[in-house]
Amino acid sequence: MDRYIAIELLMPFLFGVGAFSSLGVAIGSLFDLVRQVAESGLLIAIAVKVLLLKMPEFIVYAFPMSTLLSCLMTYSRFSSDSEIIALRSCGISIYRLILPAIVLSFMVTGMTFLFNELVVPAANYEASTTLSQALKKDQLNLKEENIFYPEYREEKINGQTTKTLARLFYADKFDGKQMKNLTILDWSRKGLNQIVTAEAATWNTQENTWDFFNGSIYIVAPDASYRNILKFEHQKLRLSRAPLDLASKGRDYGEMNIAQSLEYLKILNMSGDDKKITKLKVRIQQKISLPFVCLVFGIVGAALGIRPQRTGRATSFGVSVIVIFSYYLLSFISGALGQVSVLSPFLAAWLPNIFGLTAGGVMVLRVAR
Repeated sequence: MDRYIAIELLMPFLFGVGAFSSLGVAIGSLFDLVRQVAESGLLIAIAVKVLLLKMPEFIVYAFPMSTLLSCLMTYSRFSSDSEIIALRSCGISIYRLILPAIVLSFMVTGMTFLFNELVVPAANYEASTTLSQALKKDQLNLKEENIFYPEYREEKINGQTTKTLARLFYADKFDGKQMKNLTILDWSRKGLNQIVTAEAATWNTQENTWDFFNGSIYIVAPDASYRNILKFEHQKLRLSRAPLDLASKGRDYGEMNIAQSLEYLKILNMSGDDKKITKLKVRIQQKISLPFVCLVFGIVGAALGIRPQRTGRATSFGVSVIVIFSYYLLSFISGALGQVSVLSPFLAAWLPNIFGLTAGGVMVLRVAR
């Protein structure tokens, strides 16, 4: 029986992966690439390469949808052909009947997690780099403008640990090699104690220091008056490397796996940018929760399909679209609430799964009665 159900589940699943990934890549990338070919002169060979590199992302999105479609179509056919009644008359419970669907869902969950971690970020980054280089936008991507990095230190005041500003780092731009037009305000000692300005600065990898060129150091007295001004052509300062990491970070959220996202989170934590930190925390939790959508859709699809009914494949496809749309709408809303700190990052990412699993469990219990 398990082998029979597994074979019946497999074909709709493969059909769903092909259909949903093709639909996704057409809407998400193909139309834009065609426009780039027509308007920007993008070579067709480059467009095809970028399209192929974007495929893994849409295949990952297609896995949960295909799991839902597969379970819904398979169990709907069993129900329409009275096979469910025949199997139950042999003493087989509903829970036993949907077990192959749950096993399939777990397998697709693992496959989605691995694909989303090992293949999708690298492919997305390669696609982005290839497209930028072909459109001669590589220099724009390398440059960062208005680099603003506040460095904090922790102090204990009246027994409570508070975060106070230690330095404020600002550069007009970063051209991939040098920071330009820098200003650094230093509160590392009591009060503002020095101001550093320079035309350029580079990170010295051998000595782990910053090399500043053509600038001035304004020494500030405790009463806020200028004590001294030092002009220099070359000055080494031991400051944090974080501004360089912040400026040279070229990957967006879809181009980083969980390990790279956690590494980037450490940099953002040092910058004190709460908005970006919260958004990244939500994204990290969503990367973990996304694969488990397959399990949710597997249970919901089996529960919907196994009910006594006579439905065709078109109806199953329509029901799948409604469930998928509802789920991703809830996911979008909870993610947005997480980014504005109404929900915690964990709850923002996992709330749709918790809701879906609860709904699926209730439906299975009602069918089993």
